[in-house]
Amino acid sequence: MTAPVERTVEQASAPARRLGVLGWPVSHSRSPAIHNAALSALGMAGWRYQLLPVPPELFAPTTRALGPAGFVGANVTIPHKGAALALADSAGPEAAAIGAANTLNFAEDGSIAAENTDAPGLIAAIGEPLKGRRALVLGAGGSARAAVWALLGAGAAEVLIWNRTRERALALARELGGAAVSEPEAADVLVNCTAVGLSPAAGELAQLGLTAALLGRFETVVDLVYGEGATELLATARAQGARVVDGLEVLVAQGALSFQLWTGVQAPLQVMREAAGRAEIAR
Repeated sequence: MTAPVERTVEQASAPARRLGVLGWPVSHSRSPAIHNAALSALGMAGWRYQLLPVPPELFAPTTRALGPAGFVGANVTIPHKGAALALADSAGPEAAAIGAANTLNFAEDGSIAAENTDAPGLIAAIGEPLKGRRALVLGAGGSARAAVWALLGAGAAEVLIWNRTRERALALARELGGAAVSEPEAADVLVNCTAVGLSPAAGELAQLGLTAALLGRFETVVDLVYGEGATELLATARAQGARVVDGLEVLVAQGALSFQLWTGVQAPLQVMREAAGRAEIAR
């Protein structure tokens, strides 16, 4: 990832600038609360982060219009991460290798640069050595691509990939490495990169091909989904004795990296964590 340009807060806060998160749906996102808290804590007056709900058919024209409208950058979430990379005029090494982008930078000349902070953000949020360990990734979309790439890069001995559409898991394994499996199986680390749990409903574990007994065989369980309290996946994993990492911690970790790319200013991690918690209470 390209290192952020060193600037002072005063320099970074001089112009009025806009940031946002592109997704469909995106109303659940706590990114505005997290980033606006960081901007406020750093005294960056004139900066604002907002929701950008955009359906897939309007993603390209809407995103191309953001730079001229005063946007410096945007996060990208489901289902646009692949489209974001395809749209960009240039891409950082992580985004290019992964084949998906979660961060866009809009230049004054109208060009768009794609980056991926999902991968390093995931590793930072897990916060423990992964070398030599076995991991299972659920899903085959943009976040799953970042997870597989990140886990392999962190030295995981094996990365298994499960998706309800097996052909997508096989394609991901061929492109980035890892091994597609026909059903979830035990490993040291589990990372859920699907949207299951985003709209809580009975039978979430079954949708993921999991059981409580199987979850008891994982040491660490990560769920990129977040909502009101723990998802069924994390609640069950915790009850089975696993260490759990929720989606808010991953969101903060990758968001802090995006923040630094856009502003050149070190992100206030604790401020962002506290804002994420307050947003949960307020919803």
